[in-house]
Amino acid sequence: MNSIAQQMNDALMIMVLGMGLVFVFLSMLILAISLVAWKFGPEQSTTASTDCDIPESSQAIEPKLVAAITAAIHQYRANA
Repeated sequence: MNSIAQQMNDALMIMVLGMGLVFVFLSMLILAISLVAWKFGPEQSTTASTDCDIPESSQAIEPKLVAAITAAIHQYRANA
């Protein structure tokens, strides 16, 4: 039977190995997400755009769309 010191050493090694594997996995995940965001992210324009550059017609929400969304929410809540 192992001594308590040997068991503590084994437990410490397993803990370090587990934490190391989690660190490596999360680092690779962050790297992969960053690469995908860099490759497929929105294109950045060289000129600074503000809300004033967007026409007023594209900012307004159509009343029919608002009515459809409201009806869907009411129907969902009635069935829930």
